[in-house]
Amino acid sequence: MESTNRWRTIDIVIASIVAVAFGVIFWAWGLLWNGPLSGITEPVRCVIYGMWLVPAVLGALIVRKPGAAFYTLTLASLVSVAIGTSWGWTLVIQGPLEALGAELIFAAFAYKVYTLPVAMLAGATAGVVASVYDAVVWYPGYSWATFRIPYILVTAASSLVIAGLGSVLLVRALAQTGVLDRFPAGRSRALV
Repeated sequence: MESTNRWRTIDIVIASIVAVAFGVIFWAWGLLWNGPLSGITEPVRCVIYGMWLVPAVLGALIVRKPGAAFYTLTLASLVSVAIGTSWGWTLVIQGPLEALGAELIFAAFAYKVYTLPVAMLAGATAGVVASVYDAVVWYPGYSWATFRIPYILVTAASSLVIAGLGSVLLVRALAQTGVLDRFPAGRSRALV
């Protein structure tokens, strides 16, 4: 009897495609983040932070195997580093840490529950990890009360909506096209 947690070749291929696509999206998002959006102060800009965390939730919702969230976001981060980002090598550390935030939520549900609330919780948790990392590494001299706590809360809310809800909506849309029919997400459209 084959384990349902065992990764198939198609799981690796699809998670890799999602990761590479988001690695390129991250590069472009970084240009926007550090270009036209750089004039918007933190934590207001964090309203759109959740975009950085979509691959973790999306990868897990599609592949539905242990390690999918971690693999997809980590690879996306590495691709963006290879292309070149203003954050450079720091994403080699931050990407996997953020991915672990989402991965832990799917693990807490034994990799059996892929509903909207779980996806949103995974997105929010990844957002908390990401923003705590940012608060400690990038904003160490800022006040916890007036900057870092609001930064963390706004990022978590953004990640809940963009990475959590956004990934569910994206999976639903993809499932309707039939491209996910080889995955549980495509076969159980009502559950996503």
